[in-house]
Amino acid sequence: MFVQSWRTLDMDELCATTRIFGFDLDNTLASSKQPMKPDMIERFSELVARMPVALISGGSMAVVTMQVLDVLNDRADKRNLHVMPTSGSRYYRWQQGQWKLVYAHDLDEPTVSAIESSLERHAKELGLWESRVWGPRIENRGSQITFSALGQYAPVEVKQHWDPDDSKKRALSALVSEDFPELRVRTGGYSSVDVSKHGIDKAYAVRKLADMLGITVADITFVGDRMSEGGNDYPAVEAGARGMAVRDPSDTVELMDAVLERIPRIPEIKTRS
Repeated sequence: MFVQSWRTLDMDELCATTRIFGFDLDNTLASSKQPMKPDMIERFSELVARMPVALISGGSMAVVTMQVLDVLNDRADKRNLHVMPTSGSRYYRWQQGQWKLVYAHDLDEPTVSAIESSLERHAKELGLWESRVWGPRIENRGSQITFSALGQYAPVEVKQHWDPDDSKKRALSALVSEDFPELRVRTGGYSSVDVSKHGIDKAYAVRKLADMLGITVADITFVGDRMSEGGNDYPAVEAGARGMAVRDPSDTVELMDAVLERIPRIPEIKTRS
């Protein structure tokens, strides 16, 4: 299944039939571990003001909050936002003035400890335990354990060049999978490997979202930068969501402009001085 660039699609038809837009975060809405830039803040906030939007990221809720939620402007209607960090294994909604956890599929502590030991042992065996890192190598995200070879906060350009053909990540995933056949071990971002319960990925996220909203998965359009087969955004398309591929956040800004041109604007509520 080939996912096309948004530029090749019939945007009039797509916007008319999409019930909810879903977005990846890293390298789609923002650079890795960086807040959205002002041009993205303006457009994403405006889209959230006009219609339901899902944010489905492999990152933790803390990172999603720093990159997106804390920088939304006053136009954003947070009640329209469905926040699904750690690939949909957690789900948050805006209720009573705060983000409330609706569900979580967390791993128990003995399992977390065993996964962390396995990741470290095999990374060292493969020579992937890098001497220079930016932040922690292994992060417990509750429902997902993530190994980041260069650390959680490594510069994007460094991550991109670390494993361009995914061979390092695949080798580590294979060894850890042998230790935990009952868990799902998969390559994540440019330099990461994620471990979670089976069936918890972006396919699960879009199916769960459709079920909760009473729509079909085909009513969801998902936007991401890793949309080729094997990429961590691709499972959403395999599950039946319509996919739109973007190159990077600047490409997503242009996509946002095309979408906002086709969705009715909600007038601003002016308050009396």
